[in-house]
Amino acid sequence: MSTHDDGGAEGSKRFDAGMAVRREVLGDEHVDRANAGIDDFTADFQNMITRTAWGEIWTRPGLDRKTRSVITITALIAGGHMDELGMHIRAALRNGLTPDEIKEVLLQSAVYCSVPSANSAFKIAQPIIAEAAAR
Repeated sequence: MSTHDDGGAEGSKRFDAGMAVRREVLGDEHVDRANAGIDDFTADFQNMITRTAWGEIWTRPGLDRKTRSVITITALIAGGHMDELGMHIRAALRNGLTPDEIKEVLLQSAVYCSVPSANSAFKIAQPIIAEAAAR
């Protein structure tokens, strides 16, 4: 597996910080599952998203995690990236968004991203919200 790490010690610090935030936001189970699937082909990509998305962006002090989750959910809906939406709905709950706040994000997205996209998002979010409520 590749150990390519842009930035030497600084890149390693970003990776470690990113992995910590990634685990806090997505949960150990998800991250462990993702890491188990890493191979020579995907190692550099996983390293890059851990360093960049999680170690450089999610660690910045300018926005709290709830706000970052709102932005992420909206961006996923706008881009039609429904395959990652469920993961980030769970993350939003872990980051402190309430089911009602998530519903408001999805309603807002219906206006600005499209009703069909929001409809798909509601279908993805509904069982996740129900599961969380049952706990």
